[in-house]
Amino acid sequence: MKNAFRPGDPVLVLAALGKDMPLPPTAPDTYWVQRREQEQVNAIVAGLDVGHYHLLIGDKGTGKTILLLEAMRRVDGDGVSMFEAHGDIEIFRIRLGKALDYEFHEDYIGAYFSERGPRDTTALLDIERALNKLEKVALERRKEVGRPLVLIINQMHLIRDNDNGKDLFELLQQRAEHWATANLVTIVFNSDEYWVYERLKKLSTRMEVHSITDLPKQEALVALSSYRQRYFKEALPHSVQEQIYDRVGGRLAFLNHVAKFPDVIAACDRIMEVEKTWFLNQCWILGKEMDDDVVDQQKWACAAIILATALVDEEEKMKQTPSSDPEAGHILPSFPIHVAQQIITRSDYVREFNRLNFFSITSRAEVMPSSVPMYRAFKQIVAQPGFREHLHATVHRIADIESLKRTRELVLKDVVLDDSIRKGGIWRW
Repeated sequence: MKNAFRPGDPVLVLAALGKDMPLPPTAPDTYWVQRREQEQVNAIVAGLDVGHYHLLIGDKGTGKTILLLEAMRRVDGDGVSMFEAHGDIEIFRIRLGKALDYEFHEDYIGAYFSERGPRDTTALLDIERALNKLEKVALERRKEVGRPLVLIINQMHLIRDNDNGKDLFELLQQRAEHWATANLVTIVFNSDEYWVYERLKKLSTRMEVHSITDLPKQEALVALSSYRQRYFKEALPHSVQEQIYDRVGGRLAFLNHVAKFPDVIAACDRIMEVEKTWFLNQCWILGKEMDDDVVDQQKWACAAIILATALVDEEEKMKQTPSSDPEAGHILPSFPIHVAQQIITRSDYVREFNRLNFFSITSRAEVMPSSVPMYRAFKQIVAQPGFREHLHATVHRIADIESLKRTRELVLKDVVLDDSIRKGGIWRW
């Protein structure tokens, strides 16, 4: 297991094969976009920030993994191990074992004689055994180096939100709390979704939360220039850079994607169309002609449309119009989670919308559009002629169907001319 934390992590080797991944340590620092969070992440990965474990949370494409890989590159992976989480706990176990260079005794000769072997157990017990071994290695390393090991678990949101997933979260967090107290191992969780924060918040005492958001305007323009110089060896005019930022914001994934195309404006519009199509395909409303068999799905879809409409209307109430400040950049409208739940009159939909990348939930529990292109898609949808009438018709149709389901028809017999009813030989009215 000591080999897993020696310089030259396999994750860095794989990352070096990608054209957008960190370069060798000899590469100039100016080649990669430097974020404000990079210095803090560098300290965490180098083992200098002790006494805590960390959660990096932010939308996909904001550059969380690149931050971690760049920090690993600076120390050449010394004392660091990283692996990807998975929804299947057995696959999670295998990936953890590979990252720690730990064998789980998959093959056992006693199986030929129907003897119960060391592997004849659950995946959680195997993970516990691997972490026990890791603790012993961390104790030896602290005596030699004086710094904790660093274990990075990427894509934590892929762990399923069921009983096995809850047990795995509890196991990992207990270890993270204990090791942070003893300065043995610093665990770094990386997630795209808010529910991971809610799960860890319940038992956290030493957890530090780092919100990774879109780049501010000036940093985004610098990143765009860097990407364009890398792919085409040319500089974009400042006016074109402004148009790109107005369309896609400071999302690193979008800026990198746009910089690869000769026609950057058309590439920006395609990103918005992809986001709009994804949103409409999942939750478009059917209007007053809706069949009663799809009422449950339409209640969910209508909630998403209502929340998107409320966010567009909220921009009109904001002091800054349009929603892009010359210095800070895009300021998207937002609601606290409890207000968003009140708007859609449901408490269970908002987190599902976050999983589907319709809306983003920040570490401050603010609900906002997941990206600038998605918000532009919201504005286009709401601006369609007759949209609000279509939305109101859908809401009324859902209410009518729900009312019919709650209505019971009573058929009365033996009714005489004066509307009295004979029952059991007694006249009642």
